[in-house]
Amino acid sequence: MTASEVIAVMEEQRNEAQRKVLMRFFKTAEGEYGYGDEFLGLKVPQTRLVVRQATDLPLGEVPQLLHSRWHEVRLCGLLLMVDRMERDSRRRLVDNPVAIARRDEIVQMYLDHAPCANNWDLVDLSAPKILGHWLLLPTRLGGEEIGLHTDYKLSVLDHLADSNNLWLQRMSIVCTWKTSQQGDPTFCLRYAERHLHHTHDLMHKAVGWMLREMGKRVNMDLLRQFLEQHAHEMPRTALRYAIEQMSDDERRYWKDIRTRE
Repeated sequence: MTASEVIAVMEEQRNEAQRKVLMRFFKTAEGEYGYGDEFLGLKVPQTRLVVRQATDLPLGEVPQLLHSRWHEVRLCGLLLMVDRMERDSRRRLVDNPVAIARRDEIVQMYLDHAPCANNWDLVDLSAPKILGHWLLLPTRLGGEEIGLHTDYKLSVLDHLADSNNLWLQRMSIVCTWKTSQQGDPTFCLRYAERHLHHTHDLMHKAVGWMLREMGKRVNMDLLRQFLEQHAHEMPRTALRYAIEQMSDDERRYWKDIRTRE
């Protein structure tokens, strides 16, 4: 398939009733965070089916999907990149130079077109499995030799975190879901602290969610240490998400600390 054929297949499935539902759900009215986003009315499983059909689409055609006016077509492009990143991140390919080069190409494309992921679902379904994978694996980006190049990776995430784009900022914290799943809490703690005083509710939710996952996947005591430092200043939503899986008594304890302060 070509990118134009992918778009044609998706446009043929347009559903006006579902389109209106998605326009409301993703807050596309004037003044809302998704203002201007346009939908065909496809559900995610429909988009995933197209991804499976287009698995051999040349990577060079993916940007045409990423820059589509249609939300679902952009999602399709992102999920195609996710699929390829996961295939080239299999254990037997971790140190393979050809696979490393392909992963780096995907990551660079993702970063070059990052503003196209302009709603929370587009970020959440792509950043952990593209950027998150890359943080854990060998790369040539940031250096001529193959290595982890952690300082460079941090500089990439810092650039996203320090941007004035809500969705790029969300990428910098949500991608840490993957690193926490693999037992590394450092990225989550770094960007949770950096975004602690963000003004947008979508970032409060992301920070709390990633802290909760870090505690669950890595160590609950690390989460408690973070809360000892910051619970008093955390937005209510971030704190609520972070402590969601704790006991009733412990949740009350952390909420009381915030209330007292």
